Amino acid sequence: MLRLRIIAPDRLVYEGEVESVTLPGTLGSFTVLNNHAPIISSLDMGKITYKDADGTTDIAVKSGFAEVKDNILSVCVEI
Repeated sequence: MLRLRIIAPDRLVYEGEVESVTLPGTLGSFTVLNNHAPIISSLDMGKITYKDADGTTDIAVKSGFAEVKDNILSVCVEI
């Protein structure tokens, strides 16, 4: 499983284990799965979609950045 942490300036938006996450990268949308290669990416306006044990959830974002390393996806966003 992939550990996801989404942080906004004023709060922790989500933290938990997920199967997949789709992010609105500035060069296009991309999906992160378990064992993804390390990456840092800026994010554009759009939506983050993640799939966990409760189903699929969408979060609208204005901008941000994401880092994947060792099956941990850290996302800092402006909502």
